[in-house]
Amino acid sequence: MSAAFHLAFPVRDIESTRVFYRDVLGCAIGRETDRWIDIDFFGNQISAHVTEVKQPSMTSVVDGVEVPLRHLGALLDSSSWRVLGERITSHGIEFLIPPTLRYEGKPGKQGTMFIQDPSGNGIEFKTFTHDDEVFATSS
Repeated sequence: MSAAFHLAFPVRDIESTRVFYRDVLGCAIGRETDRWIDIDFFGNQISAHVTEVKQPSMTSVVDGVEVPLRHLGALLDSSSWRVLGERITSHGIEFLIPPTLRYEGKPGKQGTMFIQDPSGNGIEFKTFTHDDEVFATSS
């Protein structure tokens, strides 16, 4: 197995979570109970757990734009990134940050877009012009 990650995170309910991740993002659904659900998030295992805890709405400024401080995401090739952006739009999901190009002319040039799931969890999708720039520094 490759070095995929696992992340557990809070959601308000299973049904809206299943519909969002499966129907909007196209993720496969794994095991589930009435309190949690496993999701194949672009080759990684994420587990959504029902909780009453409200999501914090903290943000941080990145390249002059406010982004959700707590978020998860996936790095996609440019074609998949574009298709996913169109899929999100076709489902009427509002972007927190619409598909945007960041760091133009700098190391780490990337396309990014941010959305929220029905429970308010921030999700970022990125694409890089060059894969070797994922961890690029400015020096």
